[in-house]
Amino acid sequence: MPDPTALPWPLPFSAAVFLLAGAITVAGSVRLAGLGDALADRTGWGEALFGVVFFGIVTGLSGIIMTIVAAGSGAAGLGYSNAVGGIAAQTTAVAVADAFHRRANLEHAAASLSNLLSGCLLIALLSLALLASYVPEATVAGVDPMSAVIVATYVGGLVLIRRAGAAPMWQAIATSETRPDVPHNENPLNRHSPRWLWSRFAVIGLLVAAGGWLVALAAESIVNVTGLSSGFVGGVLMGVVNALPETVTAVAAVRRGAVTLAIAAVLGGNILDVLTLVAGDLAYREGSIYHSAGPEELLATTISLFMTATLLGGLLIRQTCGWGRLGFEGVLLLATYAGMTILLAL
Repeated sequence: MPDPTALPWPLPFSAAVFLLAGAITVAGSVRLAGLGDALADRTGWGEALFGVVFFGIVTGLSGIIMTIVAAGSGAAGLGYSNAVGGIAAQTTAVAVADAFHRRANLEHAAASLSNLLSGCLLIALLSLALLASYVPEATVAGVDPMSAVIVATYVGGLVLIRRAGAAPMWQAIATSETRPDVPHNENPLNRHSPRWLWSRFAVIGLLVAAGGWLVALAAESIVNVTGLSSGFVGGVLMGVVNALPETVTAVAAVRRGAVTLAIAAVLGGNILDVLTLVAGDLAYREGSIYHSAGPEELLATTISLFMTATLLGGLLIRQTCGWGRLGFEGVLLLATYAGMTILLAL
């Protein structure tokens, strides 16, 4: 067995670790969906806000570890592309989850003020990350000042979302296909105490994070051994694994009837992926991680912005049925992600 501390690993071993760690994140995320639904009811936060905050943190742990490990070892481009590539892959997860919602378009059933505002916050954070790549490079103690701006914007955005939910000035019109965010009393997990639910939620989250650490090491080895670009390995391969927790969580939530949580889990994971760049900037000691972004990383960032705007359009238009039972936004999300994958592979 290769020495885990000695990189690069042989390609077969790297591929095996990569696949095994991905499987760990999937298994953990299936369990997280049920626990998260129960905790959203017990805490009174609701599926949308709970999904953006806690689901974003736990399902995003693997992506955070991936970026920190990559950036800390000097592979800043790999860490950057993992974060923005994960956003693109996770947004595509909405179309995958939509295929499991048979009554109507998922965005129609899950439209809510919190989800719309979360999408707006994501666009703002991605725009700041993109802006940081173009302004003159400057660091304070090795950290780009834009990282502080991104964190402040995130905190301010959460405050606005919370306040808007308490006294909404806008709301989605309820239809026969709307699935409101109401407690699911039939959830067997509701029989357990909040302490039991939180402890299981934390343990599984750590398991998912451990999978992210292994994925990062395996991906760095794959780049070194195969000569594949960091944009493709980070933006597509790592991005897909990074997105697996949100994808499985969204599908599992839809199958449980928690459609608002499905959208919120994706948006929450995406928002945390932008904050992952801040963690990567702290770990990268050779300058600003934003200025390490090359054409491939900037392409993935721009496509992630477009895909987020497409998702917001679907939530606003609320098409009941659309192309291939997915709605126009689902088809566009799948086509856009496929196009990005082809461009990065060339």
